[in-house]
Amino acid sequence: MQTADIVVIGAGIAGVSAAAELAAGANVALLEMESQPGYHASGRSAAYFATSYGHPIVQDITASCEAFLREPPEGFTEVPLLTPRDNMWFAREDQAESLQKMAESNPVLEFVDEQAIRERVQVFKAGYLHGGLWDRRGGDIDTDALLQAYVRQFRQRGGRLYNGHRVEGIRRAGDVWQMEAGNETFCAPVVVNAAGGWVEEMAALAGLEPLGVKPLRRTALTVDPPAGVDISGWPEMVDIDEEFYFKPDAGLILISPADETPTRPVDAQPEEFDVAMGVHRFEQISGLEIARVRASWAGMRTFAPDRLFVAGFDPRAEGFFWLAGQGGYGVQSAPAMAKLARYLLTGVKPEGDFATVLNYVNHFEPGRLLQT
Repeated sequence: MQTADIVVIGAGIAGVSAAAELAAGANVALLEMESQPGYHASGRSAAYFATSYGHPIVQDITASCEAFLREPPEGFTEVPLLTPRDNMWFAREDQAESLQKMAESNPVLEFVDEQAIRERVQVFKAGYLHGGLWDRRGGDIDTDALLQAYVRQFRQRGGRLYNGHRVEGIRRAGDVWQMEAGNETFCAPVVVNAAGGWVEEMAALAGLEPLGVKPLRRTALTVDPPAGVDISGWPEMVDIDEEFYFKPDAGLILISPADETPTRPVDAQPEEFDVAMGVHRFEQISGLEIARVRASWAGMRTFAPDRLFVAGFDPRAEGFFWLAGQGGYGVQSAPAMAKLARYLLTGVKPEGDFATVLNYVNHFEPGRLLQT
């Protein structure tokens, strides 16, 4: 039997980062059902950092992570975590109202007209654009570097990572939780449910009714850039109504139809329709014909019904802690949410920019979802 102060279920970016923070002062076991951390949503994320993305609360949480990602603590990683890349929200004439609403809610964004956008991103066909909003604070996140840095930190702090350990049973035995995983039994007074798309399955194993946290499939694909066009300096380009987005990716153009298809928690695979939709939308804005899709993949983004994060103890079960619903913002928000998890579980308050998360503790409580 393996004992710990805290068992974290799920080694995606949410679970790994929280486990690393918790291991600074506790005996932590981290259980991952796959052969390596970050196999599902975290390993398939387009991983873009944008403080203008998502709910206003999510934007604040993201902003609190910026300094950490731009200048990581000494010894945390040997490679940059964030490479600067602007973000551009673009709109057609019929989307002018959406553009205006975003401009009013994000005063730091700069309005740019059609000509300025087409000079920067040459593929837009004439007459398609009304204008756009330019965010100069964005960047590409090296997801693997961030994940591996947290794994190293976790191990350096004495944490134990168990890959290939799918949790098959969870039950309360006296004042501890017992978990069956990988033909072993793990015991701890606290369990952190950070299982991504599988969080509701883990809760069900513990005898809890659902909170309504659901996985949604998101598709991405890559295509060749137009001949003779240098795409390396393009911003990430996002349709103002999030109908699709595209950005440079290792010399190719990464496109997503921004689909959100309800799915069971599975090893997500792209559907032909969604890939075709991504191609179609890019062809619409550019007038180009995409001859070949280089690669396509899909991942799960998990959301609570109100699209806010879920972080805190379940009021129905002593010692059962949720860390879930980080949706499409999981990578960029992970450093702050890990600090919040450590605070809620051990009382260590976040400092500096990360103190922002303390303003939203009540917004993230699992109990709010039991009242809807």
